[in-house]
Amino acid sequence: MANVNMQEVKELRDRTQAGLNDCRSALVESNGDMEKAVEIILKKGLAKSVKRAGAVATEGEVAARVTADGKRATIVEVNIQTDFAARNEDFRAFVQKVLDAAEQAKPGAELGAEPFPGGAGTVEDARAALVGRLGENITVRRFDAVAAEGAGAVASYVHMGGKIGVVLSARADRAADFAGFLNDVAMQIAAMAPLYLTKADVPEADQAKQADIFAGQLAEEGKVPEDKRGKVIEGKIAKWMKEVCLLEQESVLDSSKTIEQQRAELAKSLGVSLELTRFVRYQLGEGIEKPQGEDFAAEVAKMAGN
Repeated sequence: MANVNMQEVKELRDRTQAGLNDCRSALVESNGDMEKAVEIILKKGLAKSVKRAGAVATEGEVAARVTADGKRATIVEVNIQTDFAARNEDFRAFVQKVLDAAEQAKPGAELGAEPFPGGAGTVEDARAALVGRLGENITVRRFDAVAAEGAGAVASYVHMGGKIGVVLSARADRAADFAGFLNDVAMQIAAMAPLYLTKADVPEADQAKQADIFAGQLAEEGKVPEDKRGKVIEGKIAKWMKEVCLLEQESVLDSSKTIEQQRAELAKSLGVSLELTRFVRYQLGEGIEKPQGEDFAAEVAKMAGN
């Protein structure tokens, strides 16, 4: 019988998210071989796949792709429970197949009901089968696409191996070489996380909510007289707009210019009418509330009966 220590149990638990007793049993069964213990946990997950269907999946991959003609870009997010499983070759291949399906799907379609590319059944059928093999819940969470207008083009960018993904579209009145600019802007979106394209896109309700936040902050600080807070809030809103609107942001590549200034200069130099029309930015797991369970020490204490 292998001599298993708690550090090894913790490592296996961190990699698989399995319970402490399951991890300890797997290490004993594998005679302390960590990789074999991982396999044992995953294999035992076959019997737990139905129970795991409600488990929260916050890891996974964001993937994006531009069509061969450069006129459409598609983005998907597929989630799984652990980062370890997200690196599994079968999971990564599944993500690419989901992206294939998303490229063919109509806007707003239920992606799970779409035919699974290169196989029988639907995307949902393939997802359920992979859950059974890997023993972790998988969620095909969302997809979207952007399309070029006129002689425009699209761009995509994926950062940190699938942690952040961006697709971006542009309109132009004639063909020109602005692909480099679009790629730079896609990276800008990934890095600076704008919420809107232009100031005109910001809903009045969002502006009002932000103004209320600034008003509350000023009231809490108590440094600005109440009769002067209106002007201060206006200034704060203007600064906020520059942070959340893509075209108002300073370029991360040239802080002396905004994205809008760069666009205007490039359009003038190329002699074209160039306009950024839409972007989609996905960050892996954003908006998913992760369960706050007991920490490792508390779980050990419970096992010890304390």
